Amino acid sequence: MNEHHLTNNAVLYAHSDVLLDTTSDSEKHDEAWQERESRNALKRVAGLGELQDVTEVEYRKLRLERVVLVGVWSSAKGTLAQAEESLRELAALAQTAGAVVCDGMLQQRYRPDAATYVGSGKARELAAIVAQHDADTIIVDDDLPPSQRRALEDATKVKVVDRTAVILDIFAQHATSREGKAQVELAQLQYMLPRLRGWGAALSRQAGGRAAGDAGIGSRGPGETKIEMDRRAIRNRISKLRHDIANMAPARDVKRGSRRRQDIPTVAVVGYTNAGKSSIINRLTGSQELVENALFATLDTAVRRSQTQDGRSYTLVDTVGFVRRLPTQLVEAFKSTLEEVGQADVILHVVDGSHPDPISQINAVNEVLANISGVEDIPQIMALNKSDMMSDAARERFSSLYPDAVIVSAFSGENLQILRNRLEELLPSPRVRVDVTLPYEFGGLLSKVRENGVVEKAEYVDSGVELIAWVGPSLAAKLMKVAL
Repeated sequence: MNEHHLTNNAVLYAHSDVLLDTTSDSEKHDEAWQERESRNALKRVAGLGELQDVTEVEYRKLRLERVVLVGVWSSAKGTLAQAEESLRELAALAQTAGAVVCDGMLQQRYRPDAATYVGSGKARELAAIVAQHDADTIIVDDDLPPSQRRALEDATKVKVVDRTAVILDIFAQHATSREGKAQVELAQLQYMLPRLRGWGAALSRQAGGRAAGDAGIGSRGPGETKIEMDRRAIRNRISKLRHDIANMAPARDVKRGSRRRQDIPTVAVVGYTNAGKSSIINRLTGSQELVENALFATLDTAVRRSQTQDGRSYTLVDTVGFVRRLPTQLVEAFKSTLEEVGQADVILHVVDGSHPDPISQINAVNEVLANISGVEDIPQIMALNKSDMMSDAARERFSSLYPDAVIVSAFSGENLQILRNRLEELLPSPRVRVDVTLPYEFGGLLSKVRENGVVEKAEYVDSGVELIAWVGPSLAAKLMKVAL
């Protein structure tokens, strides 16, 4: 067995027992020997425990868990580099949730073990790594079924959580509005319901026979167990949360309808988490929205106003960041945010240009957008952010792949004016031409025309303002109603 020198952040990988090929017997023998050797080989993924900046956010003041990461990958689903990048992202998620990443393990196999995810032998090795680092939690870079989680917990004697649980925990820490908190709780309960763990009749809250009051035949038996009571309570809570979130929808519709009645175009800003969406909005609007170098710093939809060069107003809507394998519970719970994207006039897709694999992040965002009705008909513009941290080779590669994208930097301000101009070109133009004389007592409407329309002529005469302008349908109706 080959031995490798060990440093921090180990990643263990091994080949699958299931191989399909047509090679000769000698070649198969050599491959089998190499496979046995690689099963015990250790390979490190650097950078899991040295992520910067995320340690400064306030929620890291909580007690820090010590965690070990583990994942399984196969060549049929991706490369080793992609698997390592996914594990680094899991490390960033764990640190954002308030944990110290001690180590990481990747295993290459055809499919995850049905019992313990990594196999019984590797589970024992994982238990030794956990004991070596005095860790108290294992985080799996996958969505674990309850049976695999329990089996891995039994084998390692520590708590096991999966990628979905970590993302839900981060969302729970960041949600601030009443609606955001309700959406996160709903997602957590939907995730928790099939994963409740109990021991059947040992947790019975009722007894049959004489203990049940001599009710006789039909009343004997263990009665309702504690786990059944927990499930019933969770279902009741889920029902209430869905009802509460549905009751919050009219308030969102009122705000959205108010913007549409005033003919104010909307730009939905989407992108992978920590791509710099809030920073871009701050530079474009001059606002002071929360900006942190942390995953999922923005959960609640924020709307900011800006103006075009000719004085027309439009809004930019900051949305929750996307991530690879975004839990389906969260997609369902955060429909209100996705509704804003589906009803926007323009979509601004912000990409982290400093990321090692921005293409995979773009694909992850596009997969989520594909599930939103109406998005295919909305014009989109891509902004590659953090250009101040990009190499010349990365710039050239991205420009060749996405020639219509704008390479910008929210930090230095590079090309932000170009991005602003491109956005304004895509905004819908007022399509109703009005030629009216507006009485002076309705000067407020003239201000709205200057703010939301395009003025061709505004001549002040004795009777009022002779106005020729292009405006939206609702504003045109108001002008025609009061015109002389």
